[in-house]
Amino acid sequence: MKKEEFLKKLEIELKISKNSKYTIRNYLDVNKKIFNFLEKEPDNITSDDIKFYMAEKLTENAAATIIVFLSALRFSFSTILKRDVTMGIKRPKKEKKLPAVLTKNEVIKLLEHVPTKKSKLMTWLIYASGFRVSELVNLKISDLDFEEMIGYLRQAKGKKDRIFNIPQFLLKNLKKQARKQQENEEEYLFTGPKGKLSDRNIQKIVRNAAKKAKINKKVSPHTLRHSFATHLLENNVDIRKIQELLGHADLSTTQIYTHVSTEELKKIKNPLDHMMGI
Repeated sequence: MKKEEFLKKLEIELKISKNSKYTIRNYLDVNKKIFNFLEKEPDNITSDDIKFYMAEKLTENAAATIIVFLSALRFSFSTILKRDVTMGIKRPKKEKKLPAVLTKNEVIKLLEHVPTKKSKLMTWLIYASGFRVSELVNLKISDLDFEEMIGYLRQAKGKKDRIFNIPQFLLKNLKKQARKQQENEEEYLFTGPKGKLSDRNIQKIVRNAAKKAKINKKVSPHTLRHSFATHLLENNVDIRKIQELLGHADLSTTQIYTHVSTEELKKIKNPLDHMMGI
């Protein structure tokens, strides 16, 4: 089978399996890189070829990246050619890294350096509702219930719906934004000059604001989501409620935030100070 035919069949299988656009793009990209590097047709690729590629190209990558890479190949070859080219390749253990989190003051400082009212509203909403960027981009005006002060995220990650609370602080500006979009006959709450916003557009806004605010941390929109969860925990919100707000399928995913809360750790009195009466 020629690689072009393989990729076309793979795209069809991914689409009928209801995979996200991100997964489809990622899986196709992994296979294209393999084909271009090895210069072999799919039928001739072996597990040793995959190991060779990994040794040459992936030794500096994080374990999570390698796991996704192998998952993409396993699905692709097992589905299209009915064989697993990753058989016998050991998966690395995923590193346990704590996510970067902003303090409450840093969140406010960051928002002060977001340039426009619309960008500021988008950034506030990401933090206030714990949004993933894709969730903000796909948020429709019809998904907002201003009377009940809730919104609906339709078919978010994992193909699940969930609700979020509309913050009172943003209510006036959100209503104004919704009216403006309706007048322009727009379906989505936020759009750009060329229509639907891109993830990169919002990532750039947050990164630039963090830089201007001189926040010495690696900051992205997802950092605001991590900060939202951590600040809820610091406010003594039950972790299962935080799980629901974030849309986590497994509580263990949410529990990482119990290890992140710097403010809570700072409250613990050092045993030496306690012993010495300080």
